[in-house]
Amino acid sequence: MPPQVPAGSTGQAPVPSAANRAYAFVKQQVISGAYAGGTLISEGEVAAQVQVSRTPIREAFLRLEAEGLLRLYPKRGALVVPVSSSEIRDVLDARLAVEQHAARHVIEASRQHELARELRAVLARHADPGTPPDAGRFTDLDQQFHCTLVNAAGNALLTGFYQTLRDRQLRMGIAALLRDPGRYDAILAEHAALADLLDAGDAEAVTSSLASHIAATRAALSTL
Repeated sequence: MPPQVPAGSTGQAPVPSAANRAYAFVKQQVISGAYAGGTLISEGEVAAQVQVSRTPIREAFLRLEAEGLLRLYPKRGALVVPVSSSEIRDVLDARLAVEQHAARHVIEASRQHELARELRAVLARHADPGTPPDAGRFTDLDQQFHCTLVNAAGNALLTGFYQTLRDRQLRMGIAALLRDPGRYDAILAEHAALADLLDAGDAEAVTSSLASHIAATRAALSTL
């Protein structure tokens, strides 16, 4: 018997509201660097791009101000908040602490072989950044690699906290790749080495490798 569709439903996914479309569009533009830090954007300019009225744009701006991505100036528009050196430091320090804890926990629980297989599966999708390299896609897969490591620790609180860093990490990761295209190959090599060290169960080597890996991102972002 075919699945029943509720009365009045077309069976299709709901169409996002104008406000949600505006929010998703502006957020993606900020995270991808299309709206660079320090840029002043206007409601009218964005409304024309999204093809909606100014009201949903205003709602999107307010949501993104609450997330710290925009700063609103009445009658002028919204300033894209630049990534600060303190934000880079705080996010990368938090990442390192959570990822090193996760790696140690997985090895202590003797689950490193399973995790190494999962990481290599992500790495297989990660190996081709596209031609020309797609910083957004590559950074998203980079996030999948590191989230796989954190999730493997099985600590719901740490996993939830790590997910709150996602947008900031994506924005920083894309910025780092745009400034240093050589990081594409370097990241792949560093990820492969991390999977190998985890598989070998060498906790000290893994935590040291994670520190070096994140330090390289810190260095790439030092000119922001």
